[in-house]
Amino acid sequence: MKLKIIGVLVLILSLQSCGYYSFTGADTGNAENFQVNFFENTAQLIEPGIDRDFTLALQDLIQNQTKLSLTNSNADLIYEGEITRYYVAPMTATADSQAAQNRLTIAVNVRFYNTLDPEKDFEQNFSFYFDFPANEQLTGATKDEAIGEVFLRITQDIFNASLTNW
Repeated sequence: MKLKIIGVLVLILSLQSCGYYSFTGADTGNAENFQVNFFENTAQLIEPGIDRDFTLALQDLIQNQTKLSLTNSNADLIYEGEITRYYVAPMTATADSQAAQNRLTIAVNVRFYNTLDPEKDFEQNFSFYFDFPANEQLTGATKDEAIGEVFLRITQDIFNASLTNW
């Protein structure tokens, strides 16, 4: 019985000494809050609503993967930028020179400010794409899936660049 108690105490003390561990690998330092300013769509091809959707997707990702509080001003961590590219281009062709696959590409320019540690500030472009069959139009469910997939990848890349040290 004493051996079990000692084993449990050793386990508790060893876990306590590890300190805070984040499964996402996030290092928020001493930051307590963050703000995501509206990401305006400045791309040549304007898709209505993606500016709002992207801003919300980035806010949601950071809230879900950290303990930081979302605020509208005077935040410890600040994200801002613009959607700079939104376009669809043919990717592969069939034997009769018809497009077999199209690719939606979205690019976002991000400025990140860490008011507690300005050495971590950066400005960087992030982009990703989604391929879909050329016989489908980029509307409805296909468009929703494409934009959702691209935003998921871009927001995760932004999160990794700003809050992880991998």
